[in-house]
Amino acid sequence: MDQTDATDLDDIVAESDTGARTPHNWFSAKVLWFVPLLWSIYQLWIASPLPFTLGIGVWNDTQTRAIHLGFAVFLAFVAFPAFRTSPRHHIPLTTWITAIVGAVASSYLAWNYVDVAARTGLPNTLDLAMAGIGILLLMEAARRSLGFPLMGVAIFFLAYVFFGSWDGLPEMVQWKGASFNKAMSHLMLTTEGVFGVALGVSSGFVFLFVLFGALLNQAGAGNYFLQLAFAALGHLRGGPAKAAVIASAATGLISGSAIANVVTTGTFTIPLMRKVGFSPAKAGAVEVSSSINGVLTPPVMGAVAFLMTEYVGISYVEVVKTAIVPAAISYMALVYIVHLEALKMGMKGSSRMHPVKFMLGAIFIVATSIVIGGGTLWLAGQVVTLANTLIGPMATPVLVVGLLIAYVAAVKYAAGRPDLETSIESMLHLPPARTILKTGLHYLLPILLLMYLLMIERKSPGLSAFWSSMFMLLILLTQDPLKAFFRKQGSVSAAFSHGVAQTVEGMIIGARNMVGLAAAMGLAGIIVGAVTLTGIGQVMAEFVEFLSGGNLLAMLFFVALISIVLGMGLPTTANYIVVSSLMAGVVVELGAQNGLIVPLVAVHMFCFYFGIMADVTPPVGLASFAAAAISKGDPLRTGFQAFFYSIRTALLPFLFIFNTDLLLIDVGPVQAIVVFITALIAMLLFAAGTMGYFQTRSRLWESAALIFCAFILFRPDFFLNQIADEFETRPATEVFALAEAAPENSALRVRLTGENLEGDMVDARYLLPLGAAGADGAGRLATGAGIEFRDEDGQLYVDNMTFGGPAEQLKIDFDWQVVEVEVEADRPPQEIFYLPALLILGAVFAIQRRRKAKTEPEEALA
Repeated sequence: MDQTDATDLDDIVAESDTGARTPHNWFSAKVLWFVPLLWSIYQLWIASPLPFTLGIGVWNDTQTRAIHLGFAVFLAFVAFPAFRTSPRHHIPLTTWITAIVGAVASSYLAWNYVDVAARTGLPNTLDLAMAGIGILLLMEAARRSLGFPLMGVAIFFLAYVFFGSWDGLPEMVQWKGASFNKAMSHLMLTTEGVFGVALGVSSGFVFLFVLFGALLNQAGAGNYFLQLAFAALGHLRGGPAKAAVIASAATGLISGSAIANVVTTGTFTIPLMRKVGFSPAKAGAVEVSSSINGVLTPPVMGAVAFLMTEYVGISYVEVVKTAIVPAAISYMALVYIVHLEALKMGMKGSSRMHPVKFMLGAIFIVATSIVIGGGTLWLAGQVVTLANTLIGPMATPVLVVGLLIAYVAAVKYAAGRPDLETSIESMLHLPPARTILKTGLHYLLPILLLMYLLMIERKSPGLSAFWSSMFMLLILLTQDPLKAFFRKQGSVSAAFSHGVAQTVEGMIIGARNMVGLAAAMGLAGIIVGAVTLTGIGQVMAEFVEFLSGGNLLAMLFFVALISIVLGMGLPTTANYIVVSSLMAGVVVELGAQNGLIVPLVAVHMFCFYFGIMADVTPPVGLASFAAAAISKGDPLRTGFQAFFYSIRTALLPFLFIFNTDLLLIDVGPVQAIVVFITALIAMLLFAAGTMGYFQTRSRLWESAALIFCAFILFRPDFFLNQIADEFETRPATEVFALAEAAPENSALRVRLTGENLEGDMVDARYLLPLGAAGADGAGRLATGAGIEFRDEDGQLYVDNMTFGGPAEQLKIDFDWQVVEVEVEADRPPQEIFYLPALLILGAVFAIQRRRKAKTEPEEALA
């Protein structure tokens, strides 16, 4: 790639992630060096135990959010030019003034918190002035760092806040409107708007994970994962494309940005894909699809994982558990799509491995990796437990020393081999995968530490990322000096100086990567605050429900459409916040009215998956533009091709709404394995059907048959429900007897009717958790679900509910009547429908196999 191309790519990444301004002036350059570094140090400080240990620098949540936003707004102005024609190499005086004013106004709650809190609800002139200036400059900061669309959505909602009473609006969406005083108080002086949950997650969790990823990449882990993937897969048919998929999955662990992911791996993978025969559009599309799916990969999931813990009210571990199967099968399906694309183009690889053997091998490797990773984490937990038992308070220091010894040993092991090169030429002559694996084992230690703290110790995401980032800082500082010492080559002090420079650079990159994301979180707070202030969320939900005619599937299509339309301009995270805030509760309620109990986390995952499509949806998908800059292809054609490759990602959300087993909700270990294998086979068949190639080029009816087989494997219950009811109804009077007889930690499915607070009649099903067995039915309902019923002439009504209990959270209300209780019917297992699916699949396989045997000799003769 020539120098011009590299500059274009740097511009794309800078404009979208870090800021395109590179001032030549000494003072300006130092500010853009020092402020991001200070921001990273501040975030590490508030995440550490030191403020509470030393008693200095202790701020409450609102203050830390305000300081966090102040840094982001300041850097958005000085690092991102206002327009494409604005100067890139110096910062105008007006920009300095607006940056300082914006930072002061945005962080107003931090430096004047006591006074503002003392007059809550009665803001003075200074409060209102700071709030007004802060909200305007926050929108401008978001426009500079993210483009106009998100700012445009925020302006739309702000206009509705102030002018909602305008006669020109339809009557159903009119509201009385808010004064400037009320709006600014709600949006900028409380935690209902800008300084709400989203900015709290950004400040408390997301920054540290982005910093961790930047440090890991700065240390060389990104190049390590890329070369490892190429060494393992590059010799196969369409190998560079398969390597791109796997490398992007690994890079997704350390990057929350799809665009950065495209540039990091695509710089190497796209030219090599073109070299083996992929067209520019297809080479770019493979990299875009892989990078988009990188956002699906736990632990970061594009920051949405942490937002989901707050919005849904479940632990981070539960979020990761729900995300793991869809992410895994989506990636493996993309590898298969790439393989089919290579077959369609007649590509050859140096390996003669049979495709079925390759896929089985890939499944085996993925399963083995999960088992080894999980086993390592479990074993580490056992070692920690044993150490705590044997040596008590000394356990932590001893274990830390053990981790450091393991790190030094891994670096010594890596020092026995030359460092990995970073060039396209080096990718053509890689050593064996096992040799590359040995050069970066120390990169795996901080990832394992992060997973251990999150999964085994169940520490908060913020604290887990803090300790993992501190370990990464140690690695960056010491890996070069240690290698120089073990190799006895070069100066250890010079290597240490290089390590310090790399550490500082990683911290600066991490902070600059957060500018746009923090601004998006703040601006999303304006939208969420406007929704809570005006009640427009309920109106929009009723409107979508009206358009869907009360049909759940139609409503899901509308939610998906809203996500994709908003996604043309909003980043994934902001898109998720807006759509889930407006629609998640309505989908759950409508599902209950249709007899389908949809877990809230499933709806949030639905919104997240369609939010991901934002970066690939033409005509605005920036990831496609970045890939096209490398491949020399057409950005729109690249985007449409990537969208076609990503159809399977769009299919999954509809499937796990109706089959929550895919999210491992209430699924045991054995059933989880069965679910994974079945879902993977179904997704591969869907990929083959949509690609029009299985054993050979498929005829139309063969593609339709493969897609039909995939549907049966994904939803066997659909066909069983047509011939046998899923539930039997029991009289409401049996509710206590059924509750008493139910197994431990199960739930009771009841149908309730009544009037809600809006005056609308509700007729829906609810799952009431029962908790431990042993008590009578009334006791289990009261303890587990927080609900009590009264009997009036043989009719049961809701009599009492525990404040904040499960029943109240389900939005059940007093005096609702229990119509009936539903229990699982005794019917055949749904898996019996796998048999016809496998028979159809076998028939298609045999027909294509015979046709392939006939065409191959003819092609050889030709």
